[in-house]
Amino acid sequence: MTQPTDPALMTAEQLLALYARRALSPVEALRAVTERVARYNPWVNAFAAMNPRALQQAGESEARWMAGRPLGLLDGVPATVKDLLNMAGFPTRRGSRATDATPATEDAPAVLGLKREGAVIIGKTTTTEFGWKTPGDCPLHGVTRNPWNPQRTPGGSSSGAGAAGAACFGPLHIGTDAGGSIRIPAAYCGLVGMKPSYGRIPQWPHGAFSAVACAGPMTRTVTDAALMFSAMARFDLRDPVCLPDEKRDWRCGLDDGVKGLRVAIVRSFGFQPPLDLEGEAALRVAATLLMEAGATVEEADPEMPDARAIFSRVWGVAMARLWDQTPEDRRDLLDPGIGDVARQMGGMGAADFLGADMLRLQAAHAMARFHQRYDLVLTACTPTAAFDADTPTLKPAEALWRDWAPWTFAFNLTRQPAIAVPVGLDESGMPRAVQVAAALYRDDLALRAARALERAASLPLANPDETGQMQPPGRHTVN
Repeated sequence: MTQPTDPALMTAEQLLALYARRALSPVEALRAVTERVARYNPWVNAFAAMNPRALQQAGESEARWMAGRPLGLLDGVPATVKDLLNMAGFPTRRGSRATDATPATEDAPAVLGLKREGAVIIGKTTTTEFGWKTPGDCPLHGVTRNPWNPQRTPGGSSSGAGAAGAACFGPLHIGTDAGGSIRIPAAYCGLVGMKPSYGRIPQWPHGAFSAVACAGPMTRTVTDAALMFSAMARFDLRDPVCLPDEKRDWRCGLDDGVKGLRVAIVRSFGFQPPLDLEGEAALRVAATLLMEAGATVEEADPEMPDARAIFSRVWGVAMARLWDQTPEDRRDLLDPGIGDVARQMGGMGAADFLGADMLRLQAAHAMARFHQRYDLVLTACTPTAAFDADTPTLKPAEALWRDWAPWTFAFNLTRQPAIAVPVGLDESGMPRAVQVAAALYRDDLALRAARALERAASLPLANPDETGQMQPPGRHTVN
């Protein structure tokens, strides 16, 4: 693929190489990105807030590169932060009119990881309210739209991160994922979206979905995801359940491929998730590409308990907690769906909740046993391509496992790494993706498989024209 000449279209890897040769400066790269934001964000609506100090930070990075002393792995690379995470000096509104506008006083661990390596944070991206759903709208910031087609949703809950990545508002974007909130918008927007092993990237403070949620990279390439992951996956003493420090460059071994690995195509998580014909075609394309790369691929069933019965309780309790913690006189400011889910699914006793957690452990056990036979799992990522951005949210309890997250939430329950990888465009020109997962703590294998698929699929970089419709120069269609 020809390297782009517009810095806004470049990957982090490409920017860093040019910085090192002094062929491009971080200030020039930031200006290209901010010009693009000014041009497209009025209809994309990816940002909750912009960082007024970004240009100053880019200038400081430029001085370090000129002196031959870059700060770290990401020095001068533009990045964004989802507005579920604290960033010092900015309020964490979580997409809600009911939250406090007081600025946070410290960075969340994932944000600190990017800053420590020199990334230039250009702003905070939109989220569905408290990250509760897949459609990319929230009461505070309105509707975020998909740069491939403004009539379509970018997905959620990392809606702004997905839209910003697809629109080339910088190469690096932090999302969070409690049931698919990184992988779904990545799939809808043609990005790589990584939900790492639980605990690999520290989180603080823990939110409503603490037991299943992770922060992770959303990027345009697997290499950038691995690079970003290297900055974020560092021990932080604020998080009592994060993993011990394993400082490493996760790009190492990325191109080792999948030859000799055993891959299971999984179609059941104790229930049969729906999948349309073009999604099925994308799954077949991915399976073929992995076989051609030397993997052994076959269909298999991990025989886990019904993931719907487990996740619905986790989701319902989280919504009930949010509802109960919101002052009664401010509840009318919340997305009505939060109250609907809280009333419908949140009413359970301690014994029921503990029973659900035991089922979660059974699901994790089943997948751990499954990975004794298979190195990797390959599944669909979403039931359909991105749907209409303005569709109202109706019957969310049904939509969760019918339209939104039936292919993704099981891996939050099992806490293993899973990555959304684009493999083609459908007949409407919208991205379609698959999901690769590896055993708990084998993030390296998941990244290797994602990279193998990326290299084989060769999906072109999308680029919006004046109307906002993405018009790729070529297409890898699935049919």
